[in-house]
Formats: sequence, C-alpha cells, structure tokens
Amino acid sequence: MDSLIPDVAPDFSDPLEMLHACHQRMRDHCDLLQRAAQHLNDNGLDDEFKKAAAQVHRYFASAAILHQQDEEQDLFPLLIRSSMKMADIINQLKQQHQAIQQLWQELAPLLARPVKIEDPAALIELGDRFAELYRQHLDYEEQEFLSMAVHMLSQEQLDKIGGAMKQRRQTV
Repeated sequence: MDSLIPDVAPDFSDPLEMLHACHQRMRDHCDLLQRAAQHLNDNGLDDEFKKAAAQVHRYFASAAILHQQDEEQDLFPLLIRSSMKMADIINQLKQQHQAIQQLWQELAPLLARPVKIEDPAALIELGDRFAELYRQHLDYEEQEFLSMAVHMLSQEQLDKIGGAMKQRRQTV
C-alpha cells in the first residue's frame, strides 16, 4: 500500500536530488508546450493557449535558467577535472545547453507575446524540436552525469552546492 504521507520534496540539503526533481518539472513543461501548440493549431489563439504559453514561458525563463546556472557555475567546475570521461560528459552537457538556449531564443518571444504567432504549425514544429532536445538532454544528464556525480562529491561539496543554489534563488 502506498503511504498516505506524500514524499518530502528534496531541498537544498540534497542538491543532486533537487536537480533531478527539477528534471521532471522540465519534462512536464515540455509536455505542456506541445499540448498548447497543438491546442493553438486546433482552436486558435484563446485564453487557454495564452495561459499555457505564459506558464511555459515563465518556467523556462526562470527556473530552468537557474537550474542551468546551478550546473555550470557550481557543479561542473567541481567535477570537470575528475576524469577524462567526466570532462567529456560535461562538455557534451554544455553544448546541449547552448543548443537548447538557441531554440529558446526563437521560442521565448512567441510564448511571451502569442499574438506574434503567425503559423501555428511552425510553433508545433519548434515546440517539438525544443521539447525533444530538452528530453534527450535530461536523459543524458541523468544517465551519464548525475549517476556518476552522486558518487564523486563529498558532503562538504554537496553542502556548498546546496548553499549556492539557495542563495541564487534568494537573489532572484
């Protein structure tokens, strides 16, 4: 039987698990993006689409950016010199971050101002590319990076990463 008490959400005391939990929220927002684009195509520019577009925009323009900063400013520097394999994985992740950011630069203005969307089919295609690239990135990061990082970081390093993550969110 499942517990009646919900699982406690990870916090800054477990920064790797917090990053992992964020991945599911990213996947959820990728799903919402794709459903919203299809809704726009089927129903036109209505309030339901505008609300979904605003939610996706808000998430990827804030929480997802903070997540990437957590990795690139705090986590990657600690591990990049640990092995050639880890250095390669980190370089791959950084390239994926850049590719995601390039697609986001195309997508963000459309979600921020839906009245600018002239071709719903093009939004579906762009949203699909963005969502697929993001999902591939998250899978790679979980399978190749986080699965190794959890065994490589000391509690002191994890505490430092968690503290930096907490501070980053307090200054936003």
